[in-house]
Formats: sequence, C-alpha cells, structure tokens
Amino acid sequence: MYRNAVSLIGFSGKDAEARTTNNQKPYTVLSLATQSSYKDKQTGEYINRTEWHRIIVWGKLGEFAQKIQKGAHLAVDGELVSREFTDKKHKDVKHRIWEVRATSILKLDRAEKSDENVDAEPVEDEEPV
Repeated sequence: MYRNAVSLIGFSGKDAEARTTNNQKPYTVLSLATQSSYKDKQTGEYINRTEWHRIIVWGKLGEFAQKIQKGAHLAVDGELVSREFTDKKHKDVKHRIWEVRATSILKLDRAEKSDENVDAEPVEDEEPV
C-alpha cells in the first residue's frame, strides 16, 4: 500500500490569497510556518529552524480558507504534490515546486476565534497557475 499524507501544525505567515486558474476555478493559497529545534552539540545552544509551506486549498475548504488571516494557528492535513512550470522570463527554464494540497484545516486559535473547521471535498485534478 502507498500513502502520501502530510500533517502540519503552524502559523499562517500572511493573509490567505484567493486566486483562480486559467479555467476560472477558484482556489486559495496559504503560507504556513512550522518550527523545529535541535541542540548544537558543540555550543550546547538550541538552534531554531523555521520551514515555510505553500498550501493549496480547493472547493468549499478553499472558500473557508479565504478567511484565514496572518498569525492564525492551524493544523493542516493533506498530500504533498509537485508541479513543474516554465519561467516567464526565460522560456527554456523549468522550475519544480512542492506544495501541500489541503484536505482539512483545523483552526487552533482560542475558542472565540475558531468558530469553523472544515474538511475538503474531493480534490480537483486541475493544477494552480
């Protein structure tokens, strides 16, 4: 059996961005920061590392995600996907990026802030632009 599952807990780095594909399908882009730390063996100091994740959200979950603001504490589940695109300035250069296609988002903010939690509908086959 094969499985592609990502589970992240972090903070939104900016307000959600509502976008549409070339075929006018709406989706939302989130930027999520997670943090890990380790102890440096030589100095004994703790080193923090922040990782930024690009989250793509479709359907009704995407509509919910449009309301997410910078600093929101979130748990995001989904799958890791990659896509390739051509550089706009250099047509012969291709880039590959990795994104998390969200299947559920849980707001972890205090109760008065987190009044909604939503699971995704089936994922669209279309890729974001």
